[in-house]
Amino acid sequence: MADVKRRDFLGMALGGVAGVGAIAALVAMKKTWDPLPSVVSAGFTTVDVKDMKEGEMMDTKWRGKPVYIVKKRADDRIVESRDFKLGDSYYCVGIKVCTHLGCIPLWREGEGHFLCPCHGGQFTQDGVNIAGTPPPRPFDIPPFAIKGSSILVLGEVGQEYQAMMAKATKA
Repeated sequence: MADVKRRDFLGMALGGVAGVGAIAALVAMKKTWDPLPSVVSAGFTTVDVKDMKEGEMMDTKWRGKPVYIVKKRADDRIVESRDFKLGDSYYCVGIKVCTHLGCIPLWREGEGHFLCPCHGGQFTQDGVNIAGTPPPRPFDIPPFAIKGSSILVLGEVGQEYQAMMAKATKA
């Protein structure tokens, strides 16, 4: 074995400590990139819509954001890129956050639209921004999947959601 001098040993020891420190720093950085357990658990919201009546709006939360679900009336206009069929009825779902400045619009039942209290932005029942008001685009649609005959799972990408997004990109 080669003659190891004190200077060589100190160099190897310093290199070893630096290597362990670098690995510990990488592990710590990776932990900060991972989502918090509370965020992971809030990733999915399950909603049962079987007891909803026509024209009724239901509010829920998904990842801390307000989400609305509307069971459309038989005479309501169907927007192919924003409405989906569940059973014999059509529904629409959207994240109720104004796309202008992020305020929470209020539903005006008598007027049939959402009104943003910040700058007067308006959205239809389907979440489409009304021309001439500040919002630049419609409400975002959360990813969702349909389970069974009446369960929506917000946060999971299902075939209905994918079909809606494909229609929205063509429009």
